[in-house]
Amino acid sequence: MSNQPYQDYQGSYDPYGQQQPHQQQPYQQEPYQQQPYQQSYEDPQYTQQWQGQTWETQVQEPVPVVSAAETAYLPQQEPVQAAPQGTDDPGYGPATVAGNSRITDAQRARLEGRSPIIEPGMQPALLTALLGLLLSGAAAVGSYALLVPLVVLQGVTAAGWFRLNGMWPARQGIALAFAGGLTADAALVVAGRDNAPAAILGTLGVWVLLVLVLQLRSHADPDERMYGLMATVTSAALTILATGFLAAEPDAVTVGAAAVAVAVLARALPMPTAASVVVSLLAAAGAGIAVGGMAGVDSKGALIGAAAAVCALIGHRVASYDYPSRFVHFTAGVALPLAAAGPVLWILGRGL
Repeated sequence: MSNQPYQDYQGSYDPYGQQQPHQQQPYQQEPYQQQPYQQSYEDPQYTQQWQGQTWETQVQEPVPVVSAAETAYLPQQEPVQAAPQGTDDPGYGPATVAGNSRITDAQRARLEGRSPIIEPGMQPALLTALLGLLLSGAAAVGSYALLVPLVVLQGVTAAGWFRLNGMWPARQGIALAFAGGLTADAALVVAGRDNAPAAILGTLGVWVLLVLVLQLRSHADPDERMYGLMATVTSAALTILATGFLAAEPDAVTVGAAAVAVAVLARALPMPTAASVVVSLLAAAGAGIAVGGMAGVDSKGALIGAAAAVCALIGHRVASYDYPSRFVHFTAGVALPLAAAGPVLWILGRGL
């Protein structure tokens, strides 16, 4: 095979620049073959004529400027409607992509200038009246019969107070308060009605000390421990003081429990608050006179009925605090009017 092509290539390529300039073959440019085409381009007779308009020659309409607010994906929000009073309707406003506009019923009421207080209503009042009538009738039968509705009252009182304070579930505190009430009942049955102050106050002192010890052993935050301590002590105190129904004279319990039942029913009627309170007190005094006449208390029944009604209205107001839930109404709203009247009936029964 011949190496001539390779040698020719080496002869024409000098990578190190050793070849002399006179040995390089000048590059001869061949004549341009497209010259006629260039002449035809310059000749007007060969110039191409466009018969129609292109997109570059058309006049485009200006695009209108749209503000960012119109192009943003923000649906128009409807005005928030006022929620009807009650605990069944959550009263939430419409959800939006711009933020969470949901507020509670209490916040909505404050913004609208209304009171954030919702009272228990007629259904809890009926349960209170039923439990009050059971206490009134059982007291006329005897102390052991009175224990049955009293234990129910104490259990509902313990659970309702914790739920009223927003502490749920609080099984340990509820069980502790309820156990205090049962202990006071047992101590009173053993010691007798004459030794009722020692039985009730002694149980209360022991239970306060027990609650303090349990809270000191808790590993919760100091603020949480203090809050739990106050709630447990108050719940235990209310539950234990409800034993006053068992310590009071049977006639006073018969009159006072019936007066509470009538007062709570009258308070639940759809009337203005001031008028409702007056009607409740008058109805309770009238019930005290009627039941007192049958129990042999005579005119003292009006005083017992009115005093029990005052305590019942205070307990009713406490259970109405700041848009509570239905569970609060059916526990604290039922129990507090009766539980608050227990110590007063014991005092009035001994004094009158």
